[in-house]
Amino acid sequence: MNLIKTVKEVQEAVNSMRKEGKSIGFVPTMGALHEGHLSLVKQSISDNDISIVSIFVNPTQFNNKEDLDKYPRTLDEDCKFLEKAGVDIIFAPSVEEIYPEPDTRQFDFGKIDKVMEGTHRLGHFNGVAQVVSRLFDIVKPDKAYFGEKDFQQLAIIREMVNQLKLNIEIVPMPIMREASGLALSSRNARLSLKQKQDALKISENLLGYKEKWTQYPVEELKQIVIDKINSIDSLEVEYFEIVDGYSLQPISNWDETKYAVGCIAVFCGDVRLIDNVTYYQSGN
Repeated sequence: MNLIKTVKEVQEAVNSMRKEGKSIGFVPTMGALHEGHLSLVKQSISDNDISIVSIFVNPTQFNNKEDLDKYPRTLDEDCKFLEKAGVDIIFAPSVEEIYPEPDTRQFDFGKIDKVMEGTHRLGHFNGVAQVVSRLFDIVKPDKAYFGEKDFQQLAIIREMVNQLKLNIEIVPMPIMREASGLALSSRNARLSLKQKQDALKISENLLGYKEKWTQYPVEELKQIVIDKINSIDSLEVEYFEIVDGYSLQPISNWDETKYAVGCIAVFCGDVRLIDNVTYYQSGN
């Protein structure tokens, strides 16, 4: 395993591998790695000759400086984790390496970034597009791997790749959960034991209606889930939307879509957690 911290060095390594005809898989992360990240890494190793993982806490995607400051940074532990997994290269650049000059690009993603996360985290997806496009330009992977827990982000990345006409295959990976059902997240490390117990109510209520959705109108199901989660003192739902999984636009009736997804953001104390569930998907 090779830990690289500069753009020049990682590009030299990638160019050398390209000359040998090797395929490159890429997993962009912000560190504080867990088993969810490992599932992406394992798939990359399985699919490609070389696997590269980036660790970079991107300031341009945080609309809350306090959240940026509190985001866990565990580079030493992450490197051990990735070395054990069999990663070839860890790219851990500084902010100055990624942004030698301020990135002033503005992306237009139509309607898909104007709902849910886009409404509550203004500028977030523009920052995501800035950093991922920059990393793609540096690494130039054949395939890049993203978790479906960040459902809206995955749609944004696909649209960005389409707009920029990048020859990169985006590979989605299923949500990884603890045995309790709680979605794995780097932010879970900030939860106290009591908060972690309370946070289980998010997935319990989200997944608890996965097989029962036909029993309720859309708006009624939304309100039931919101009320049950909000009944826990430490939890506060920021949003819960049931959307068309392709357009990400909210639906008001089940017959409006062939792909219904429930997406939620909840504050557990000051820790913001997201999750989602697919109620049904038929056809393409």
